[in-house]
Amino acid sequence: MSVPSGGHRVFAALYDRVLDPVERRVLGPRRAALVGGLTGRVLDVGAGTGANLPHYRDADEVIALEPDPAMRRRLRDRAGSCAVPLTVSGAGADALPAADGSVDAVVFTLVLCTVPDPARALAEAHRVLRPGGRLVAIEHVVGHGRPATWRRRLAPLWERMAAGCRLDRDTEAAVTAAGFVPGTVERFPATPSWGPIGAMVQLTATRA
Repeated sequence: MSVPSGGHRVFAALYDRVLDPVERRVLGPRRAALVGGLTGRVLDVGAGTGANLPHYRDADEVIALEPDPAMRRRLRDRAGSCAVPLTVSGAGADALPAADGSVDAVVFTLVLCTVPDPARALAEAHRVLRPGGRLVAIEHVVGHGRPATWRRRLAPLWERMAAGCRLDRDTEAAVTAAGFVPGTVERFPATPSWGPIGAMVQLTATRA
């Protein structure tokens, strides 16, 4: 789904408010654990309203990418919460603004569900990472069993309602298919397992 010229204004206005209970209870601590120890040059892809920013401690530089203008305005407003040098960019996941092998870590949190082409986004992450560089992610995924079946059926309608978000992505498989070496994988529920975003995965991988 393409981004409107002014961005998804209503979605951006409601995003933090809707996710606040899950952020406080589940996602915030996981974000802190996932990105807090990253070092060197870090690309935060699809940084949204900046929920990761307060958790960066050890990076030399964070480049936060957000192509949606409405979300990016909120990201800029949150820039002061980042304790390390920060650059905000409007670049998208399909063309990362970095040279080959020039990045130490790439972060995806709740974004691979939304990008039009996850395989291309992951190929770009693979391109910009140095050998041994880290990919880290927290994403909601299609899951398994009956909930997965109805998420697939609901996916087209949800995409229209939720600014392009898809319920039927298999991020773990996509990361492996992109040539990354799998590291840690943890599956967990953020909401009831039968809910639209009930199935989630937190993972790390490295570029060979």
